[in-house]
Amino acid sequence: MKNQFSFRFILVFVLCSMFSCKKEDTSVSNMETTISSSQAHPNLILTAQGVTDIRAQLGNIPIFDNTLKAVQEEIDAEIALGIDTPIPLDYSGGYTHVRHKRNMIVLQKAGVLYQILEDEKYAKYVKDMLMQYEAMYKTLPLHPKTRSYARGKLFWQCLNDSNWLVYVSQAYDCVYNYLSEEERNKLETNLFKPFADHISINSPQFYQRVHNHSTWGNAAVGMIGLVMNDQELIDRALYGIKDLKLDTTKKDDDGGFLNKDGKAGFLANIEEPFSPDGYYNEGPYYQRYAMYPFLIFAEGLHNVKPELKIFEYKEGVLLKSINALLNLSDADGDFFPLNDGQKGMSYYNDALVTAVDISYHFGTQDPGLLSIATEQNKVLLDDSGLAVALGIKNGKAKPFDKKSINLSDGPNGTQGGVAILRNEDIELVFKYAAQGSSHGHYDKLSYSLYEKGEEILQDYGLARFVNIEQKGGGNYLKENKTWAKQTIAHNTVTQNETSHFNAKYEIGSQHHSVLNYFSSENENVQIASARETNAYPGSEMLRTMAIIKDKDFEKPYVLDIMKVVSNKDNQYDFPYYFLGQVLSTNFEYKVPETLKALGSKNGYQHLYLEGTAKAKNDNTKFSWLNKGKFYSLTSVTNTNDEILFTRIGANDPEFNLRREAALMLRRKNSKNTLFVSVIEAHGSYSPVSESAVNSNSSIKELKVVLDTEPYTAIQITNVNGNVKLFITANTNASKEAKHKLKINDKNYEWSGSYYFN
Repeated sequence: MKNQFSFRFILVFVLCSMFSCKKEDTSVSNMETTISSSQAHPNLILTAQGVTDIRAQLGNIPIFDNTLKAVQEEIDAEIALGIDTPIPLDYSGGYTHVRHKRNMIVLQKAGVLYQILEDEKYAKYVKDMLMQYEAMYKTLPLHPKTRSYARGKLFWQCLNDSNWLVYVSQAYDCVYNYLSEEERNKLETNLFKPFADHISINSPQFYQRVHNHSTWGNAAVGMIGLVMNDQELIDRALYGIKDLKLDTTKKDDDGGFLNKDGKAGFLANIEEPFSPDGYYNEGPYYQRYAMYPFLIFAEGLHNVKPELKIFEYKEGVLLKSINALLNLSDADGDFFPLNDGQKGMSYYNDALVTAVDISYHFGTQDPGLLSIATEQNKVLLDDSGLAVALGIKNGKAKPFDKKSINLSDGPNGTQGGVAILRNEDIELVFKYAAQGSSHGHYDKLSYSLYEKGEEILQDYGLARFVNIEQKGGGNYLKENKTWAKQTIAHNTVTQNETSHFNAKYEIGSQHHSVLNYFSSENENVQIASARETNAYPGSEMLRTMAIIKDKDFEKPYVLDIMKVVSNKDNQYDFPYYFLGQVLSTNFEYKVPETLKALGSKNGYQHLYLEGTAKAKNDNTKFSWLNKGKFYSLTSVTNTNDEILFTRIGANDPEFNLRREAALMLRRKNSKNTLFVSVIEAHGSYSPVSESAVNSNSSIKELKVVLDTEPYTAIQITNVNGNVKLFITANTNASKEAKHKLKINDKNYEWSGSYYFN
């Protein structure tokens, strides 16, 4: 390749000299740059200059060297096992699925090893496996499993076929020059071009929409197009399939609809799901999944098509999104399970190694990212991984500082959002976002609560055993719709045992909650307040949540105010999904001899009723113990309120659901109502010393002293008699607003959204 390039350069130079074309020198130079960037390999993710720089630093960059050693050992072991490209048969988790998935990763890594180590055994391995796929693919029918709305050939769904091509395109780029022209033509004609066509032209219901599935498809088609220098494929990736008619009334298996407005392609998938703050509307679990194709294709476009300025698109939202995603994780790095989300997914996932490295290399080189890369303990074996490794080696790493943050939702940031409140070790995630596409759950104004990465009050997440074949082929279980998506599965109000928007995607996707105010300037009082007016026609909910640091309390506590205004009497159910053991209550409850389901539909059919009580005090108190820490709930109640102990698991004969508990407040025959609670984290228990420290609540009384349309005021008295007053503005809540209010013959004046003293 070098000899060919040198020959072209000499030829152009001689021709220019012969015709004395001084002005043409500039255009010649530009032509040479274009030729080298579009035809030199590798140029997709790992670049020729990057390879040179990496080789020069080897042995001197510990985290990179260690990653390289681990990858080399992994791939050497795979080579020793031999190549296996079985005829596709299985769903997720089955042998053929896992083998082809493994092959794509092995191919990508082997290609990188060939470039960095200059050992042809890796290139030969890639070549031999690709040729086996070429021999198979040209006669391969659709996958025999028929569940998917868009079947692949190697896998049961086009999504996994797209995963494969995203990785394999990188391997092809790395061995491109190792292969003969005849071999490249064979692979491109019989494997890569048909593969890209099947994902896109043959599967428009998969490809031609805005969804994380389509993002993978766009990236797959675009990346192989970049390696092959096929402009038609690149355009198809960026802008979608032109002049295509779709049946927009047909649902896919995720519950979403095919694209109705013609928006498709990679750029549309950046434009629509991301808010200006970088929040991805499907939630962090799927943002994590989608970030790999978003970023890896963007890096390829940056390297091969720099004129597109892809990292500047939509004001640099791709790089902003990484910061948003990292902030959507708890103290342990686990992503908050908003919408469909599997618990335990974290920024230690390989997709986030990619995100952190690319963000550092192409972004502002935030030293906080280096601390996360250090925790991940590996880097990409490419240009961005080298940049991170050098940053760590040179001592530039600083802690990644997570603070309270409000992330807007919607392409213009006008469709609600997600607020994360942080105060010392307490984290609260408050969801007032849009539906979240087909992976969204019907739970407006819900929240979950954490201490040092441990759940205090949980969001259930998804009902799925990902890639475990024995559980529904590793796919979504029916309980995801009958339980996990339903409103009663979340910590928010359910009205008349019916989910928000009747759990109808077509309705829910049209609406979003609206921010009342967000305040994080005062380090002692962090607040989010939002309003929902569409979940139940004729009813309006306004929820204000605060984490308050008060010297009279051991740890920051949560104040929760849910104000409901309706045009008719309703039944309101308000659950608290606690984890741990019940310690004490200030009410007497009855335990039934036989467990029965709480209801028959909308998620209620999955709740066992384990205990019932009537509230007997103005404050209902409940305490529990979880993982050596004590927690207490104090709620304002009246004597008509019912208190229910429930447990997930009814009507679940295959044990697909986790058997976890909740305390539920039920208020019947109420039009306008107010739920007010304080959740305290306090004390500790050591099983070694068998000592309990500060195991009791510090609250003596919680009282509503004012509740009007413009204001709600809550009085908090601790066990020592110290009194604090919190007033929230329900209507005029801007930071500039000035307020005057009289409560119990005392005047209060303040500026801003709330008052606390």
